[in-house]
Amino acid sequence: MLLWRNVVSNFLTLAIALLVVLGGVVTWAKQQYEEPGPLAQGICLQVESGAKFRDISEELRAKGAISSAYIFRAGADYAGKADKLKVGSYLIKPYAPMEGIVEQLTIGGPSTCGTELNYRIGVNGQQMILREIDPATGQYVEAAKFDPKAETAPEGFAADVAKADTRLRVTLAEGATSWQVVEALKSADFLTGEVKEIPAEGTLSPDSYEIKRGAKREDLLADMAARQAIALATAWENRAEGLPYKTPEEALVMASIVEKETGVAAERPAVASVFLNRIARGMKLQTDPTVIYGVTKGQGALGRGLRQSELRKATPYNTYVIDGLPPTPICNPGTAAIEAALHPEATDYLYFVADGTGGHVFAETLEAHNANVARWRAIESQSSGN
Repeated sequence: MLLWRNVVSNFLTLAIALLVVLGGVVTWAKQQYEEPGPLAQGICLQVESGAKFRDISEELRAKGAISSAYIFRAGADYAGKADKLKVGSYLIKPYAPMEGIVEQLTIGGPSTCGTELNYRIGVNGQQMILREIDPATGQYVEAAKFDPKAETAPEGFAADVAKADTRLRVTLAEGATSWQVVEALKSADFLTGEVKEIPAEGTLSPDSYEIKRGAKREDLLADMAARQAIALATAWENRAEGLPYKTPEEALVMASIVEKETGVAAERPAVASVFLNRIARGMKLQTDPTVIYGVTKGQGALGRGLRQSELRKATPYNTYVIDGLPPTPICNPGTAAIEAALHPEATDYLYFVADGTGGHVFAETLEAHNANVARWRAIESQSSGN
């Protein structure tokens, strides 16, 4: 009987010891799963269709992102996520814990690493810009850039764009016309469908649009129009008091003029004030961009200076001849220009001219303006070497 008691006692002691050890192992493993990992520099991890959690865990261990593939899999299994791996390219940040990596690989969403094609539609042309994430910094690095209408794509460009994980983006710059936008979208072979009608001028929002391969051009244009409608409605609802616009559409016309007159964001409210002050005094707007639009119909840049005959010719867009605003916008203005048109600076300015630095100098009187023009012409003369 005594021997039996000793055997039972030793067994219980051993069992308790094993439980203590097991508890310690579990606690240690839990800490390994939740604490910062060993990765000293970020890496890109590609999860392809059909990938297995075991293979991914071994790849992460081989790249130094986790200390144990077994603990990684066990933790994912305990969390019920071992079978929820999502396809994509993932930027694994330095010292990311296993728990965080599992969450990242199973929650899905847009890829955070790899290649991005940004098709930029500007006033003077288009650019295909291919960028790749540098895992070490987490920042995009430009890999290639070209004009699809004037240049041949660099070697390997098409293959990079065709990758399943390459993100596609269309960026519309402020000041492009609707005709320019439609023409540019026709050159984007990752889009589909025909555009039946050019959207009304001014109704497209300059912004950046992430799209899926094969998206319809008309759907993208509809998204641009929806964003512009929201921007205009919001700004109109919160507009300053005492403005002469009868409708939001008139404010959009003014915003398009402001957009074309200056590329300096801080100047936009002052530029808007000049035109509103001129309207208040019954003066003509006398702005070249509207005349140019009347000549080109928004179909590309003029490519030369305006002729005296064009400045004298009566057209709906010649603000040297007509009173007030032209009948439509002359480009697609950005939100900042819309805000400037509806929240102009309080000034007495009636004139402005380039100052030689990319901005403008403003004046309240014709005498001061003429002096500013003389200075600008002297700057032009010096720069041309005359």
